[in-house]
Amino acid sequence: MVDPKTLPENDPKRHTMQVRSRLTELAEHLREDVEKVDEPGFKALFETTAEVLTGLEKAFAGYEEKTGSAWR
Repeated sequence: MVDPKTLPENDPKRHTMQVRSRLTELAEHLREDVEKVDEPGFKALFETTAEVLTGLEKAFAGYEEKTGSAWR
């Protein structure tokens, strides 16, 4: 995998790769926290947020790869 910091500042992929990394990291953090708290509302909030972030990460990946009807 390419290190985004090696790409030029004006390359959109540099920025999308960095955001994807942060989205993935945050989704993983939320999923870990779900196991730490025993409160249904909290669990639902964090699980839902993790799913939304995962969807956003996939959208960024689709942009990078130019897959999906939105990027054609």
